[in-house]
Amino acid sequence: MRALLFACCLPWLCFAQSGISLTGTVLDEDGAGVEYATVSLLQASDSSLLVGGVAGAGGIWQLQTTSVGESVLLRASFLGYEATYSPVFTVERRSSAVALHLRTAAQVLAEVEVTGRKLTDLHRVDKQVFDAAQFSNARGGTATDVLRNLPAVSVAADGTISVRGTDGFQLVIDGKPTQGDPLTILAQLPANAIESVEFITSPSAKYDPDGKGGILNIKTRRGSLNGWAVTANANLGLPSVQPYGNAERPHRYGADVTAGYRGSDWEYTLGLDYRRDDLDGQRIGYVNTYRNGILTEFPSAGERSFERENYSARLAVTHDLSPNQRLNAGFYAGKRTQYRTADILYTNQRRTRVATENFPGPEAYYDRYLATGDVLQSGEILSNATFYNENLRVRRGDFYIASLDYKLALPDKSVLALSGLYERTVLGGPSDNRILSWPDLRDTIQLQYNDNDNPLDGIRLQADYERQLGELKWESGYQYRYLKHPGDFVYLDKDFETGEFVVNPEFTNGILLRRDIHSVYSQVSGAGDRLQYSAGLRLEYFDRRVGLDRPDATYRLDRLNLFPSANLKYQLREGLALKAGYSRRIERTTTFKMTPFPEREHNETLEQGDAELLPELSDIVEVGLTGNWGDNSAFANLYYRQVSDVINRVNTVYNDTILNRIYTNAGDARAYGLELGTTLYPTPAWRVYLSGNVYNYRIEGRLFDAPVNTATTVYSISANTDLSFTKTFSGQLGLDYLSDRVTAQGVDSRFFNPYLSLRKEFPKQRLSILFQWQNIDLGLWDANEQRITTQQSDFFTTTNYVYEVDVLRLAVSYQFTQVKRERKLLESEFGGREF
Repeated sequence: MRALLFACCLPWLCFAQSGISLTGTVLDEDGAGVEYATVSLLQASDSSLLVGGVAGAGGIWQLQTTSVGESVLLRASFLGYEATYSPVFTVERRSSAVALHLRTAAQVLAEVEVTGRKLTDLHRVDKQVFDAAQFSNARGGTATDVLRNLPAVSVAADGTISVRGTDGFQLVIDGKPTQGDPLTILAQLPANAIESVEFITSPSAKYDPDGKGGILNIKTRRGSLNGWAVTANANLGLPSVQPYGNAERPHRYGADVTAGYRGSDWEYTLGLDYRRDDLDGQRIGYVNTYRNGILTEFPSAGERSFERENYSARLAVTHDLSPNQRLNAGFYAGKRTQYRTADILYTNQRRTRVATENFPGPEAYYDRYLATGDVLQSGEILSNATFYNENLRVRRGDFYIASLDYKLALPDKSVLALSGLYERTVLGGPSDNRILSWPDLRDTIQLQYNDNDNPLDGIRLQADYERQLGELKWESGYQYRYLKHPGDFVYLDKDFETGEFVVNPEFTNGILLRRDIHSVYSQVSGAGDRLQYSAGLRLEYFDRRVGLDRPDATYRLDRLNLFPSANLKYQLREGLALKAGYSRRIERTTTFKMTPFPEREHNETLEQGDAELLPELSDIVEVGLTGNWGDNSAFANLYYRQVSDVINRVNTVYNDTILNRIYTNAGDARAYGLELGTTLYPTPAWRVYLSGNVYNYRIEGRLFDAPVNTATTVYSISANTDLSFTKTFSGQLGLDYLSDRVTAQGVDSRFFNPYLSLRKEFPKQRLSILFQWQNIDLGLWDANEQRITTQQSDFFTTTNYVYEVDVLRLAVSYQFTQVKRERKLLESEFGGREF
C-alpha cells in the first residue's frame, strides 16, 4: 500500500523507578491510528538502538528508557514508507511535543534495486486495504474499473456495483462520506488518481451506519516527497474489432495529470482528468403480456450504445499550523455526460387465446419463439405491427464536494477534530422517444419528450474527541447531516394535428426529499500482546420528508435507531491471526426510488418508486483468518447478513405493450457466504492474485398479495497473474466472473470479462507504455454480455445486453520529476507489520 502517512508523536516523560516512559501516537493523514508502526529510540551519536516497540490499537505506543540526560532521536517507520527521524533531543523528566512525518516511499521503477516486495493488500482489525497499482487493467479507466478487481465486489453489465451480493454500500473518498449517487461519482473518478481502496466490512460506531454492504473508502494520490512531483498519463483506444451495426463508431481517449508539492508546513495536490469512453453494443429482447384473454408478444432487436464524456478536478491543501495542529482543505468537481442510444426494431402481435385456466404461462410462448423464430401462429389476430423506435436518453451529472478539517492534539494525550463538508450534485437530462413507421421510416407515429432536473445539496458537520484512558482509547463524537433533493419531471406528447407538444399530466410532477440526521457515538478500543479490540454504540435520530406537487402531499418517516458494533483481532501465532466483527447498518432510499409517479424510460418500460419506502436495516456478522508465509499471503472470511424490508425492483403490467418497473419493500433477505483470497509468488518474477466470494441468498416476503420465497447460491471470481519478463517489461492476465443471481421475480445471468495488459518501462526517460486488451472474446465465448429475465403469471420479459468486446487501448505515462537514486527502500515487513 502506497499512501501518504504522517506520524504525530507526542512524548511525555514520567519519572518512575524503572526510568522514563515515552508515549505517543502514530496517525495516518486522515487522523486514524496506524497499528503495527515501528517506533524506535536511537542514540544520537551512532544511531544505535536503545529501545523499540510497535504501535498498538489506535497507533498508540509506549517506550521505557533510563537514558535521562542523553541525546537521542526517534525513528518511525511502516511497511511501504520511508523512515523518518525526529530532531535530536535530550531525554528529560519533562519534554515538549515532537512531531514526526512519515513520507511515501515512492520510487521510479528500475531506479533502485528493490530488496523487498511491497504489500498489495493489508488486513486490519476492521478492514481490508488494497493497493490500486496492482490492477493494471484499470489504468486509464475509472474507479469502477478498480473496484471490479476486489474479492467481494462485482460489477454487472449495466455498471451496477454490488458488495457481497448487495448493491448497498457507503462510498467514502479520502475519508469523506458522499451523499450523492455512488455510481455517478465513481464513474467520474479516474483510476490513475487512486492510491488504494479500503473495504471496511465491519465498520465501528464512529463511521456512518449507511450501506448494508459496508464502506468503500477510496484514497486518492497525494503530494510527494519534499518538493514538486508531476505525473501525466494519456490513453488512446484503437479502432473497434467487432462490428455491431451502430450508427456511429465509438471514440476512446483521455488524459490526466497529477501535480504535488510538499514543503515543511504545506502540502498541495492538484489533479485534472478528461476522458471520452464510448461503448458499442446491441440489445436483443422479448416481452409478452397476457391480459383479459389476449396475448401480446413484442420481440425486439437493435442498437444500444453509449457516448460518454467526463471531466474532473481535485485539489487538496494541508497546512501544519504547529506541531500539534493540522488544517486540511479539499475540493473535488466532476462533470459527466452520457448519451444512451437505443434504436430498436419491434414486432408487435396481439391475438386472442383460450380461457385463462388453460393458459400455459407466458414463458411457454418465449420457448416457442426461440424454437420457431416467430411469434404465436394460432388464435385470432387482433393487431400486427412492425415499427422502429428511436430512443435517446441524455444523462448529465455534475458534482462538487468541498471540505475543511481541523485537528488539534492536546497536552493531555487527547485529540479534538472538527470537520465540515458541503456536497452538490446535479443530475438530469432529457429523453426523446420517437416511433417511426417501418420500413420507410418517413412517418412519425409517436413523439414524446421528457426532461428532469435533480439538484442535490448535502451538508455534514462533525466533531470528534479521542483520549487515552490507560490502555484504552476512548472516542466519542456528534454528527449532523442534512440532505435536500428536489426533482422536477416534465413529460410532453407531440400533438400531430396542432404540431405542438402537450403536457402529459400522468407523468409530469415534482418531488422534494428532505432528510435530517442527528447522531452521537462512543466507542473504546485497545490492544494487548496478541489481542486488538473495539466496541461502540451509535444513537441516531432520522427524519425524512417526501413532498409531492400533485397531489399536494407530504410523507414523513422519523425513527430513533441504535447501531452497535464490535471488532477483535487475535494473533494465534506469528503469521496467523483471527478476526471477528459485528455491526448494524442501514440502507436509506434515494429520491429516484421514492418517486411515486411513473417516468418513461423507453418504449416498453416505465419506472416508478414509492414515497413510503422503508429503509433497509441489516445485521452483519463475520469471522475470518489472515495468514502469511514469506512473501505469500491468504485470507478467508465467513459472513452472515440479515436484511429487513429489503428493496427490489419488480415489474407489473402497465398496458399490453408497456411494463412498469416499481421499487418496493419485498420482504426480508439473508445471505451467508465465504470470501477467500491469496497472493502467491511461485517465482520471484511471477505473482498470482486469486480471490472469490460465494454466498447463498434468499428472499422471503410478499409481492402484490403473492408470496415470495426464492433462493440461490452465487459466486464471483477475480483473478490475475503478473509476470516480469525483464526488469522493465511485464504483463498481467486476469478474469472477473459473476455467476447467475436471483431476484424477487427472476434471474440475472452470469457476466464475465477476461483481460490482458503489457507494460514497458523506460526508466531513463521516466516513461512507461501500457497496452490493454479488455473484454477478450475472439468469438469464442460471450464475454461482456448479460441477460436479465423477470416473469409473473401475466407477463414474461427477457433482455440480452451485448456490449463491445476485444477493446484495445494504449496508455502512456510520464513522470516529470525524478526521485533521487540514493533512497533506501524498506525491506518486506509483512509478518512484523501486517499481523
